[in-house]
Amino acid sequence: MTATLRRFRARLGEPEEGMVTAFVVVFTLALIVMAGLVLDGGLALAAKVQAIDDAQAAARAGAQAIDIPLYRSTGTITLDPAQAVADAQGFLAAAGEHGTVTVAGETVAVTVTITQPAQILSVVGVDQLTVTGTGSATAQQGP
Repeated sequence: MTATLRRFRARLGEPEEGMVTAFVVVFTLALIVMAGLVLDGGLALAAKVQAIDDAQAAARAGAQAIDIPLYRSTGTITLDPAQAVADAQGFLAAAGEHGTVTVAGETVAVTVTITQPAQILSVVGVDQLTVTGTGSATAQQGP
């Protein structure tokens, strides 16, 4: 019976079992990379939005550091640069973020950098994605 089965399989031209073509390997790798771009790209985009939100909020916190004695005596809104930087850095620390704060005149500018670890792209050597977000706020008197 086994000889008959072997002759039957030989006539059908059955491919060898266990053989993997290079196409399947390349195609699978391409699918993994595409999935990594989708997942890790989405996570990086979410981190970018978070960085922008935190930078804008920190800038607003810093822009509230007006020099109160000067404002009371002259009516002019002037930022206390050291306090503005401290307030913005304090907000960033409370949010668990790292960034740089600069004060130019009455404007506080904040840049936040977030490093997002890669979930799938680490398979192809991309271990992390770094995104930055910026925000600024200007101290001004309300209506």
